Amino acid sequence: MAELGVGAHAPDFDLPRDGGGRVSLSQFEGKAVVLFFYPKDDTTGCTAESIAFTQLEPEFAAADTVVIGMSPDSVKSHDKFVKKHNLSVLLVSDEEKTTLEAYGVWKEKSMYGRKYMGVERTTFLLDKDGRIEKIWPKVKVDGHAEDVLNAVRAL
Repeated sequence: MAELGVGAHAPDFDLPRDGGGRVSLSQFEGKAVVLFFYPKDDTTGCTAESIAFTQLEPEFAAADTVVIGMSPDSVKSHDKFVKKHNLSVLLVSDEEKTTLEAYGVWKEKSMYGRKYMGVERTTFLLDKDGRIEKIWPKVKVDGHAEDVLNAVRAL
């Protein structure tokens, strides 16, 4: 599948979320959306990234922007992750990996010479019309949430 680029319409999804219920991209029409894809709940980088977005969530909300995190972990895993770290950002579960694939973030990775499939940490900023405004591939966690907030403020 071709990778999504800036200006493309973001693929919609309808997935289960932490705490019960479902989240679809279309329900946030008219708002900007930060969609951050991360590999695994309760790992060092993913925890730091989720906490950073949670800490800045009031500022994202003030900018009329919703923050959604997505991984292939189960809703049960998300619920434990949210409770353990007092997270307030929405976390959606894509166990089937269809949305991860649609956004081009489900990729072959390599660690210690072993190849495997996993999520490449990536963030998408979507404008109020659901178009991709900016993409951060291969995210380094330190300072990332602040960079995304600055991009939101520049919309």
